Amino acid sequence: MLDLKFIRDNLDLVRQNIAFRGVRNADADLVATLYQQRNGVIQQLEAVRAERNETSQKMKGKLEPEQRQSLIEHGKQLKLQLEGLEADERRLDDELMAAARNIPNMTHPAVPAGGEADSKVIALHGQPTTFTFTPKDHVTLGMELGLLDFENAGTVTGQKFYYLKNEGALLELALVNYAVSKLVARGWTPYLTPDLARASILEAIGFNPRGEETQVYSIADTDLCLIGTAEITLGGMLKDRILRKEELPILMVGFSHCFRTEAGAHGAAQRGLYRVHQFSKVEMFAFTTPEESEAMHQQMLDIEVEIFTELGLPFHVLDVAAGDLGGPAYRKFDIEAWMPSKNGYGEVTSTSNCTDFQSRRLMVRYRDEQNSTRFVHTLNGTAVAVPRAILAILENFQQEDGTVLIPEVLRPLMGGRERIVPKN
Repeated sequence: MLDLKFIRDNLDLVRQNIAFRGVRNADADLVATLYQQRNGVIQQLEAVRAERNETSQKMKGKLEPEQRQSLIEHGKQLKLQLEGLEADERRLDDELMAAARNIPNMTHPAVPAGGEADSKVIALHGQPTTFTFTPKDHVTLGMELGLLDFENAGTVTGQKFYYLKNEGALLELALVNYAVSKLVARGWTPYLTPDLARASILEAIGFNPRGEETQVYSIADTDLCLIGTAEITLGGMLKDRILRKEELPILMVGFSHCFRTEAGAHGAAQRGLYRVHQFSKVEMFAFTTPEESEAMHQQMLDIEVEIFTELGLPFHVLDVAAGDLGGPAYRKFDIEAWMPSKNGYGEVTSTSNCTDFQSRRLMVRYRDEQNSTRFVHTLNGTAVAVPRAILAILENFQQEDGTVLIPEVLRPLMGGRERIVPKN
């Protein structure tokens, strides 16, 4: 979340930022008011506690019976005052935190205005794939080549689940190994993360684990949720930690399964592997000093660009518009790969600089040269979201004879196979 004192002292700026992002449920004035009210109650609490301590000290001395009884009665009154003020503090703190959670992060000055359609293309890599034959979509290709099984998955688990088999399964393993190996070679520490996290960790990272609009699966009768990204489990690892500056940056690459309800996701553009309830993903996560975070953001984007360039896929890079950033992101870049079945580009990765928005909730700090504690900056980025990468590979590398060429960088990880051929 944003620093509460910053909100109070920069109300106009925060109001403008909320309007720029188009956030409807954020009320900076309410946060400032509740912050002042809570601080006022805290001051009263401190005064009453000091008076109670003073009264206790007086009780230790020699007193006439009348004086002692008077102090006892006064102590009872102070106790009642404290109980009332403590209840007020808890109520105001709950209301303040609920209101503050709706305030988005501040926004990088270069972020384009507007919504999803206003994101700015800042780089183009390759041209849309053209064919001398009528291309097939990835669902048709996947079924004809024996790679995908939606029917049996629907029987076992339900709609928007799938089995990967044959070279489909090998493609997933190759993509994961390729991405993780690339990052490990650059000094990133690999992790296999839990697929579950506490609801409080999801909230701290910026996800809404409860309510009608949530995209999160919750585990009944527990405080656990299935994660939608390893950003949650990697970011939560250092909760309540104070780091040494020389430990930064901390670079982690995590593999996890991801679960999303995808409520409201329908239509031909969402079919097949594009939007599913469970998928695998390789995620980058970094803790840095504030001074390093913008350079780290560029580094993450460069890694994503390198991965999709080496895969040989046509794609472009977007500077995401303010209205499509999401609450925690200060700035976000998306990579969209060309998807012939959509006759357009579809998102395959994103990378966000969340500055200290997440670390304030997680209480992850470091000591600077003056031994003062400062909040770290957190950044996340998708190395490979497996289903959409497979979608793009199948559709862009399909051949007229029904086969699909395997990207050269993946061939050593797939037993030397060069192409996927129909099964007998």
